[in-house]
Amino acid sequence: MPQTVLITGASSGIGRATAHLFAERGDHLVLLARGRQALEDTATEARAKGAGDVVVCPADVLDEDALGTAVDGAVRRFGSLDVVVHSAQVIAYGRIEDVPKAVFERVVDTALHGTANLVRTVLPVFRRQGAGHLVVVSSLLASVTTPFMGSYNAAKWGQLGLVRTLQQETRDVPGIHVSAVAPGGVNTPIYSQAGSYIGLKGRPPVPIYSPERVARSVVARLDRPRRLIQSGFANPVVILGFRLLPAVYDALVGPLLRVFALADDDRTVPTPGNVLESNPAGNATAGRWHGIP
Repeated sequence: MPQTVLITGASSGIGRATAHLFAERGDHLVLLARGRQALEDTATEARAKGAGDVVVCPADVLDEDALGTAVDGAVRRFGSLDVVVHSAQVIAYGRIEDVPKAVFERVVDTALHGTANLVRTVLPVFRRQGAGHLVVVSSLLASVTTPFMGSYNAAKWGQLGLVRTLQQETRDVPGIHVSAVAPGGVNTPIYSQAGSYIGLKGRPPVPIYSPERVARSVVARLDRPRRLIQSGFANPVVILGFRLLPAVYDALVGPLLRVFALADDDRTVPTPGNVLESNPAGNATAGRWHGIP
């Protein structure tokens, strides 16, 4: 029987790849992102892959009223809301002192307050149903830090703390499951779309995975819920170094980031990228790099 799946950040990257996988299962999809055109593109792809029904809801996760409208509409249309995948996120590169306040706060707000808004909207539905799956796309940078990504580090550390709290607070309803999937480098457009105040755009650090690989991990959480799963074989090694050898980690992370996580061939003037508003032309499932399938 088809499930009803709501996906935020569905217009690009991991969210878009996840929509494709649920479509192949024949599920009903409710697709959220800030821009309509890229969402319509995702919807067209999902229908071609066999989705049962697809609803497009342009909405910012910072707009709790818009989230409520989307969720209420999904429940009225399909009778239930079974799965919510939270993949919406933006990035800005730059030293903390150099990233403008509005850009820094929007990166943090999208992850932290966007997650809280979504939870306040969908959790009452899950509680009424006595069941529901929430899968949050986290990041390796929810467990370690890097220079030039202070806003994203703060965003993802805060988001994971919120997710872990939610996992504790939903123990009273065994049918509700909350999972987090933490990828490392993924071949998505988020790096090219990012704000930058260091003269360069970012790139996914090696090893680089395909968005489809992470999407498979997201979908797998329905059968095997996990508090936090690292989607990338190098993630545990990096986390171990961060925790056990902090002095060595701090000495190496800056030079390694410059070599493996900044695009020397993609220079830019200071720009907020798509942090403050959607850039539909830059949205796609994959970026310009090669990802491990």
